[in-house]
Amino acid sequence: MRNFNSFDKRRNDPGKGKGDNQKEPPKWRGSSRSLIFWLALFLLMFVTWQFFADFDQDTAEITFSEFILEMEAGNISEVAFTDLDVEGKLVQAKTFSSSRSTQASERFRSRIPFADINYDLVARLEQNNVKIVAKVKGPDLFSVFIAIAPWLLIILVWLFFLRQMQGGGGAKGLFSFGKSKAKLLTDERPRVTFNDVAGADEAKEELQEIIEFLKEPGKFQKLGGKIPKGALLLGPPGTGKTLLARAIAGEAEAPFFSMSGSDFVEMFVGVGASRVRDLFEQGKKNAPCIIFIDEIDAVGRHRGAGLGGGHDEREQTLNQLLVEMDGFESNEGVILIAATNRPDVLDPALLRPGRFDRQIVVGSPDVKGREGILAVHSRKVKTAEDVDLAILARGTPGMSGADLANLVNEAALLASRKSREAVTMDDFEEAKDKVMMGSARRSLVITDSEKKILAYHEAGHTLVSKFLPMADPIHKVTIIPRGLALGVTQSLPVDERHTYPKDYLMAQLGVFMGGRVAEILVFDQLDTGAGNDLERATKLARKMVCNWGMSEKLGPVTFGKTDEHPFLGRELQQRSRDYSESTAVLIDHEVRSFVEEAEATATTILKENLETLHKLAAALLEREVIDGHDVDVIIGRSPGDKAPVEHPEPSPSE
Repeated sequence: MRNFNSFDKRRNDPGKGKGDNQKEPPKWRGSSRSLIFWLALFLLMFVTWQFFADFDQDTAEITFSEFILEMEAGNISEVAFTDLDVEGKLVQAKTFSSSRSTQASERFRSRIPFADINYDLVARLEQNNVKIVAKVKGPDLFSVFIAIAPWLLIILVWLFFLRQMQGGGGAKGLFSFGKSKAKLLTDERPRVTFNDVAGADEAKEELQEIIEFLKEPGKFQKLGGKIPKGALLLGPPGTGKTLLARAIAGEAEAPFFSMSGSDFVEMFVGVGASRVRDLFEQGKKNAPCIIFIDEIDAVGRHRGAGLGGGHDEREQTLNQLLVEMDGFESNEGVILIAATNRPDVLDPALLRPGRFDRQIVVGSPDVKGREGILAVHSRKVKTAEDVDLAILARGTPGMSGADLANLVNEAALLASRKSREAVTMDDFEEAKDKVMMGSARRSLVITDSEKKILAYHEAGHTLVSKFLPMADPIHKVTIIPRGLALGVTQSLPVDERHTYPKDYLMAQLGVFMGGRVAEILVFDQLDTGAGNDLERATKLARKMVCNWGMSEKLGPVTFGKTDEHPFLGRELQQRSRDYSESTAVLIDHEVRSFVEEAEATATTILKENLETLHKLAAALLEREVIDGHDVDVIIGRSPGDKAPVEHPEPSPSE
């Protein structure tokens, strides 16, 4: 195995690079391919020549009858016999009706139909003073080739299969199932560096240390430190785990192998384990190097799931991966980096120190991180002077890096559609609404009565939110159908929230119930428009009671277990309820109590501000879209000014 010092010498030599680690193909392989090409070309030319050899334009093809007539007429000067074929020369050129040629020919060719008349024919030719020549027919090369062609084909196919079985077919050969599909990144690929990654500063610091260890191992080894064997990138989808891996490939001056977790498993048993062995063998030959496995949960799920026992293909692959990462054989210099968004289903043996020494969390970016991500993706977009990325960052809480990249792209497409010279702030705002609330469906036909109900519904949400101190500020209200919703009331938090107090959650419940209460107060009827609001309110209230211990009657206790499924690597059967029937009745009562309390709060606010509700609904019917500033103007409040509301006691449920 190569040591780190040999790698340093290779790295410092300007005449060598990453390509030195790649195995060069044997020279004989290129010469053999050239020989096969010229041989195939020669055979093709030979077959073509044999096929067209008979089509001589100077020789006429005539019938035996025409041959006899020309002989009797004394127009033949000489003939040559080859078995039953006869060729000759005419005294005077002539055009024959049976010949393929339309020009007069001095030479002819014909075939004698019967062998027993040759002696009589010779005598008749001598009587007409025709010179007679006899020839011996040589071997027909074309017939010989046709005869041996099947044997040649069988030999070539046998040689091909033999070469494939010996591993000469490459990673995609017919018998190369056990070969790793990992791709070795080279300098020709587009280079991504840590400058192209924003919003994950802590993750970059930890990964930067691994890269520095590869570049300067002596700096860490002098104090007895060892290189980490593995780093696991954890985080929700779209937060930049794979992008960080690309940045590592661009920053590290070491061989970088990349493959997906699903590439290990095939339809044949034992292929996954074989590919793991081959992958680490390649890593040892190119050590020190980095191996990146994306979506490792495809092969790293918890063992012992399901009813069919534990000896399946995926578990064999996982067992081999565990052995290669930390087994009897040393893999010094091979660093494994993996990414997954499902760390909860990974096997515990895979996560222990010595295999994945570091678990790096790549979470959703904060305000500063979102601004940096927008700046990175805006480099390739021509933006106008009025674009303020800080405002966009504050207005996109909870968005991942992929969402922000999509937002910038949508803004560029909108600006192009409008034939603008640069992307303006209005384009970014419209793109943000499209990403967060869905595309506007202006073609959807809504009756005037439905539109009026919809306006009062959204106005109810808005007004309750403005009068509850803990609720998030209103950003935009629209009655234009977007996505799957007929109307949307969008709120944006002022600050990043990581914990949620009970007052904030009760305010959210009140906002959910505001639309339903407004419909009851104005139209004295119920419809299906509040179905999603009730579902979200009930789900939130149940979490408050069962998960977060916010019920005074039930106390600081959690209730219920999460249902586990065998494909997640857990037990097949688990109880989803770990409490008695009487407790279940009390939970239902508390959930209903929370929702009814929120409904009573919303009713109080809307009854006291019924005129303002009518103003908001009228503005929505007239303009269809109003923002937070317009809402403040309509209700006569300054931005952010909210009056405290006394929460009424909920009515006792029957």
